[in-house]
Amino acid sequence: MNIAVILAGCGQLDGSEIHESVLTLLSIKQQNANYQCFSLNSAQEHVSDHLSRTNVSNESRNMLVESARIARGYIKPLEAIDINQFNALIIPGGNGIAYNLFDYASKGENFSVNPVIRDTCIAFTKVKKPVGFICIAPVMIPKIYPNKITMTIGTDHETTNLVTKLGAIHQNCNVDEICVDTAYKIISTPAYMLAKDIQEAYIGISKLVAKVVELA
Repeated sequence: MNIAVILAGCGQLDGSEIHESVLTLLSIKQQNANYQCFSLNSAQEHVSDHLSRTNVSNESRNMLVESARIARGYIKPLEAIDINQFNALIIPGGNGIAYNLFDYASKGENFSVNPVIRDTCIAFTKVKKPVGFICIAPVMIPKIYPNKITMTIGTDHETTNLVTKLGAIHQNCNVDEICVDTAYKIISTPAYMLAKDIQEAYIGISKLVAKVVELA
């Protein structure tokens, strides 16, 4: 069982959420499956100082290079992925992915999804391979798929209203729950949209990974 994992840098504010990313990788191994990390080989939208929680205006970082910090160097450019080598796809969250993989953080409801991300997700779904979306990542779903997908971002009313307006079917979920669209094999969980700590985030993420492996 081989699972592709998409990262978007290293850090909650300007890349992939590190806890969510590492918990995803751990959960995959706990399911006796293998993972390969991927990232876009392009610049992050911005760089953040995670101590002061402010943006750094005079610095640029590459998503692939920064994501290699989480993957311990074992990472490949998403642009070169061969989905025939993988049984499923998972995208951890983080505020940074809402800048780098799609631009919801900067454009609100008028956001668009990076074409490589969009096409990769569609390619997996087209051949009935499951795709998991964690935390803020499910917001991409109605902009990726033309079908009405059942999904969750947790319980946040503003985000729920947005994804519903864009055509998704939203299902409220607690931090320890997952939402499964069985028709399209799309799984989502709130993670740090609701989690108060790493342990709470782990519960939903581990359930999501288990369901992804089951459906694969």
